[in-house]
Amino acid sequence: MSFSIDPIRISLSQSELKVGALTQRNLEIATRALHRDGMIIIEKLIPEALLDKLNEKMVKDAYELQARKDSPCNFNKGYVQQDPPLTADWFSEEIYFNSIVTQVTSTTLGPFPLVSFISGNTAFPPATTSLPTSQPTQTDAAFDHLDLPFSLVVNIPLTTMTPENGSTELWLGTHSITTLGCQEGVHGDRASGRIKTKLIEERKKVRGPCQPVVARGSVVIRDLRIWYRDMPNLSNAPRIMLTLLHFAPWYRNTMQVEFAEELRPLVWRERIGLRVAARFLTKYEAEKRYLNRPFSNVYGFDQQKRIEGIF
Repeated sequence: MSFSIDPIRISLSQSELKVGALTQRNLEIATRALHRDGMIIIEKLIPEALLDKLNEKMVKDAYELQARKDSPCNFNKGYVQQDPPLTADWFSEEIYFNSIVTQVTSTTLGPFPLVSFISGNTAFPPATTSLPTSQPTQTDAAFDHLDLPFSLVVNIPLTTMTPENGSTELWLGTHSITTLGCQEGVHGDRASGRIKTKLIEERKKVRGPCQPVVARGSVVIRDLRIWYRDMPNLSNAPRIMLTLLHFAPWYRNTMQVEFAEELRPLVWRERIGLRVAARFLTKYEAEKRYLNRPFSNVYGFDQQKRIEGIF
């Protein structure tokens, strides 16, 4: 059976936006797409004004990060991992704790998914880097993982994402075939998560990659196991994309997200439908630390310990 290389998209009705929930039909579409393709795009979900405000702040931060000697770059200086400021001045529930996103992830993963990672990926324009190059095809599941959905990545571009400005290349359906044997290395290695060239060529014969346009305000939800590749930004401005991880409620991940203490009332599981692995700091500490956190392989997406002797 052949499948389109293009992802499924959901366009929201005004009533869905008003109540903050998908209809049963759209929720079914999202759930089926995540199981078959490992990805769904929900279009025009987040108000653009909220993204514009955050983008202005994070673009300034991005150039500061890139200029550092210890820049948190991924593979080359054209890409950096960049955390957003999680203080009241820049925080929005519609971005980080969106009820429709939570509805989708909790349907696939189980009630009250755990959020234990909030960061971002920034692709710089060629004027600020050497010759633009892409990253290798890779997976974030660079460890001995389960063969069922255990984590969904929520990607939120702060501007419209296109092939010109570095829209991520994605290999739909690969979540169901990803294993350690597909990879050049394991977590912590230089080749961590890189997919073997031979397997990439074989997969092209089945279903090639896509590099979708994702309009500002839209959200990508994808399986952590799916193959992807960060692509060069050939535009004249940084392309910033937030990355949140929702883990299944039974998944024992130990990462934490640092929030300013003033956000504590907003991180309440019964109200937002999520559990958040939150560590609260003073506003001063939060503002001082958010651009100075570890990056890349320092984070571990695996479970604390697998249960032995059951399956």
